[in-house]
Amino acid sequence: MDDREIYAAAVRAAESEQAMAIATVVRVKGSTPRGPGSKMLIGADGRQLGTIGGGCADAEVLEVTGEVIETGVPRLVRVELTDDYLSWSPAVCGGVMEVFVEPLQARRRSPAGS
Repeated sequence: MDDREIYAAAVRAAESEQAMAIATVVRVKGSTPRGPGSKMLIGADGRQLGTIGGGCADAEVLEVTGEVIETGVPRLVRVELTDDYLSWSPAVCGGVMEVFVEPLQARRRSPAGS
């Protein structure tokens, strides 16, 4: 999925006054599933469009999304993909991602004649 689809969905959400957030990978160190600039759009109901890496990376970002949407305060999330190779977790890419999660403000329509 390319960014144009995510941006188009964000515009539609704003026009319909849906509460959403957008997550953007802003920095990576080591091996990560996606690079800087990768985006994911998340609705207040947890539905997502796009991915910042799948699996546990997306899940960690989803954990803070509700708070970001509710408070309107953006967050920087550090996603560590450095689990022990003997661990049950598949998060063993070996890198670290920093993901900026920001609320998308719904466009408020002004009353006619204002």
